[in-house]
Amino acid sequence: MATTSYWGTGRYKLLHLSLSSSLRARPCPPSPSEAPIPAWPGLRVCNLSLVHRAVLRLGSTGVSAHRRVITAVARADPDRLGEENAKQEVDKEKTLPAKEDSALEHQQKASQLKKRIVFGLGIGITVGGVVLAGGWVFTVALAAAVFIGSREYFELVRSRGITAGMTPPPRYLSRVCSVICAVMPILTLYFGHIDVSVTFAAFVVAMALLLQRENPRFAQLSSAMFGLFYCGYLPCFWVKLRCGLAAPALNTRIGAAWPILLGGQAHWTVGLVATLISISSIIAADTYAFLGGKAFGRTPLTSISPKKTWEGTIAGLGGCVATSVVLSKFFCWPTSLLSPIAFGFLNFFGSIFGDLTESMIKRDAGVKDSGSLIPGHGGILDRVDSYIFTGALAYSFVKIFLPLYGV
Repeated sequence: MATTSYWGTGRYKLLHLSLSSSLRARPCPPSPSEAPIPAWPGLRVCNLSLVHRAVLRLGSTGVSAHRRVITAVARADPDRLGEENAKQEVDKEKTLPAKEDSALEHQQKASQLKKRIVFGLGIGITVGGVVLAGGWVFTVALAAAVFIGSREYFELVRSRGITAGMTPPPRYLSRVCSVICAVMPILTLYFGHIDVSVTFAAFVVAMALLLQRENPRFAQLSSAMFGLFYCGYLPCFWVKLRCGLAAPALNTRIGAAWPILLGGQAHWTVGLVATLISISSIIAADTYAFLGGKAFGRTPLTSISPKKTWEGTIAGLGGCVATSVVLSKFFCWPTSLLSPIAFGFLNFFGSIFGDLTESMIKRDAGVKDSGSLIPGHGGILDRVDSYIFTGALAYSFVKIFLPLYGV
């Protein structure tokens, strides 16, 4: 039997061990480099430096402290405790760090999930307000997101994993491309189209690369052109969808009750309804895919993103189509049942293709997240990757395949 007492204040405490007959033996010779230790009845200190390190490493009291101190003594002089007891104490001490690491990891995951939920709700409310506002509010907010996302893209291109196999564009050209990408949505709203602007921007970037002092590389040209297309041209379709399809959704019941000061029924256009359905369907696809993958995920979908499974993908597809159908009934647009089903399929395939594309870029770059702007979510590209290709598909579907914008 052994009793342990601690004397002192703070986390550094003076250790006093009163050990019974199981530890009674000759005292350890004092080390010349250590200060003399006061002698108490029954005090036994063996390999003081080892015990001292164990106590300082703990910084806590209670059962855990008692266990580690006994373990330190067991390691220092196992023959006094008996080989069996010493081995048991050492084995127990080895399991403590694993349990503590597991608890710490669980706390970190819980904290990360809490951050994701809080910031996700904040982003959702903000995006909803911006989409309802439309016009210049929507366009300027999209341009800001495009600028940040394009900066993240060109930083990924310059990462060590990608530059090991290619030459990235010069840094000044990456910044110019980011500015061009941010201007594209504004030009789309102002002129109503973007084709000429994109062609002119591509020409300017190509000439800048060809006229640089260093030898131009095709990898520089291809990565810069893809950046203009991926980060600048594709997001412009959201402006064309939200602001370009200005025909009123006459059958929408919520429009009849909408305040006149906020635009009245004319505010609820086909573009607004289609944008809300598309964004909500993508959110549902991501949510159902996550929950379905957690609950039933067994079969990997692709090596690009090992965590994605076929089971989660099917659950995401079902959630996306169901959300599209439910919202179409709520907004009374489109009026037929087949149209929202097809719209849901299109939104889902656009979202998963955009997600896998960004995962491929990050995998080649050797990073987990495109940035750290949003706590718990990563960068802008990590949050909008599912929307990049979907805007073009949704606009084309509503503009071309739905007669009279689906009314």
